[in-house]
Amino acid sequence: MYDIIVVGGGHAGCEAAIAGAKMGFKTALITGNLNMVGSMPCNPSIGGPAKGVVVREIDALGGYMGKNADLCQIQTKMLNRSKGPAVWALRFQADKILYSKEMLKYLKTVSNLELIESIATDLIVEDKNIKAVVAENGNTYACKACVLTTGTYLDSRILRGHWTSNEGPDGQRTSKGISLALRRNGFTIQRLKTGTPARIKASTIDFSQASVEHGDEITWHYSFDKGYESLTGAKVPCYLTYTNKEIHDLILENLDKSAMYGGVVEGIGPRYCPSIEDKVVRFSDKERHQIFYEPESLSLDQEYIQGFSTSMPIEVQDKMLRLLPGLKDCEVIKYAYAIEYDAIDPLEIWPSLETKHVNNLYTAGQINGTSGYEEAAAQGLMAGINAGLKLKGMEPIVFGRDEAYIGVMIDDLVTKGTKEPYRLLTSRAEHRLLLRHDNADLRLREYGYKAGIISDEQYNRLVAKKNAIRYGIEVFEQLKVRAKLINEVLKKYNSTPVNESLSLAALIKRPEVTKEAILELAKAADLNLNIEYDDINEILEQIEIHYKYQGYIKKAIDQASKMKNYDSKLIPNDINYDDVDNIALEAREKFKKIRPKTIGQASRISGVNPADISVLVIYVEKINRRG
Repeated sequence: MYDIIVVGGGHAGCEAAIAGAKMGFKTALITGNLNMVGSMPCNPSIGGPAKGVVVREIDALGGYMGKNADLCQIQTKMLNRSKGPAVWALRFQADKILYSKEMLKYLKTVSNLELIESIATDLIVEDKNIKAVVAENGNTYACKACVLTTGTYLDSRILRGHWTSNEGPDGQRTSKGISLALRRNGFTIQRLKTGTPARIKASTIDFSQASVEHGDEITWHYSFDKGYESLTGAKVPCYLTYTNKEIHDLILENLDKSAMYGGVVEGIGPRYCPSIEDKVVRFSDKERHQIFYEPESLSLDQEYIQGFSTSMPIEVQDKMLRLLPGLKDCEVIKYAYAIEYDAIDPLEIWPSLETKHVNNLYTAGQINGTSGYEEAAAQGLMAGINAGLKLKGMEPIVFGRDEAYIGVMIDDLVTKGTKEPYRLLTSRAEHRLLLRHDNADLRLREYGYKAGIISDEQYNRLVAKKNAIRYGIEVFEQLKVRAKLINEVLKKYNSTPVNESLSLAALIKRPEVTKEAILELAKAADLNLNIEYDDINEILEQIEIHYKYQGYIKKAIDQASKMKNYDSKLIPNDINYDDVDNIALEAREKFKKIRPKTIGQASRISGVNPADISVLVIYVEKINRRG
């Protein structure tokens, strides 16, 4: 008997298994190929806008994705650095071969975790409670809780033109049994589609025809913990180029041969990561589209053609590829393909990621309708944590939309649902100034500590950091510098001179004055800041953000507090929406299906208007008065 069984070894499965085991539960991870845990069947990168912040949140909570990305990085870049901190985001090129190897290496060191190489074929459910997982190796594994993280392997189908094959990414076997088990237990199954571009032999590409894209000179880190340095020390460039009229014309001439436009595809594809033929059709006014050549691994002579996913047949793809700059004489290692797979309707899961149809059964990742490694890993982590908390008889962790991008994503899924692969975007977060890259540990690490997956040492470092920030702000208010010394430094930073002594707090508010300028000024004035922390730059960054964005942050906090009023109003679990008079039929139907936990969640359901919420508030208050 296992406490927790995790089905699937992708990014969601790894995080779920690690969380359950670190919480002290006897955990098993069942996956078809242990050498492919944490694999990257699509782009060889981690992070990007919104997604990079999610990786930091995963690390803050005690997950492993950020640490593994730090170890396996071959290029790091901080996006939007010239803009405000609300949109800063890390993006790493990762060595995909090394990433899987290091993930497996780490999983083997985790106490309480058993790795089982087999494919899950069925679920045993009794009285709406998960009881066991059946595997093709002939064994039935009993469990108290189960997390399904099946990725794109549920009854999946590869498509190129009118050619199809029942298999998963990278030629791995697919599973029909879990889909059948979910249908048998009342789940609505929907068909989704995604795709991946071709891989080209790097030594056959003429990179001189593309623009080189280097990463940052500084080596960035996802993890808030020390000791996770790049294993290779490599800084490998990517290359930027564009499609052209010849490619667009070729695509339009052969559109009926595409699996997507030729009627072969059943699933709905991702709106924010369309195939190249979809881009050409939907954005016909665009003369060209960006394409990146990205290295996949230091151990592979192989480039990923980012932005060029397609479901065209091989003979058309080959012509398309050779029209790209530098690829005229290329050797194709693997042609692009589309992939269809089964997913559930995310409206059938609670905010804890426990399913509504089967108790103690949790789902995470692409089975919930999302796309992306980062979205999957975050859900896997939360599902693993909440499965463990339920076994302990504790309340689940459910983040508000002002607390974490993870909270935004899960609330979107369970409140609004999705009919296409969901991608987390900065525009989905209404409180993104609060949900920054730099403060993920300050926001979330304490949750990980209370759940039992952040160590005492990690927590004590967080406490030391918070104390250092508070002390640093006091120091900045108190320490003043003479005008003469200030002006000597301000001149270097093209900042207006001053006529009197000013505090460090007053100076750091100036747009041109950075933390580096403050350190230079402190040295010139022989000031000792006395900030005790192992990385003073982390503290100074928080102090700089505090002063420069103080007014904006206060406004954002006030707005979030107003919205939280509705989120604190609980809706009774046993409410009968047929008894609520004067609400629209659409609202009634959606309330009955989604069963919102709070008035705030109810207000965010698509198709529900303010009048419906007003009536619901009055009805809930009436129930509460009756007691």
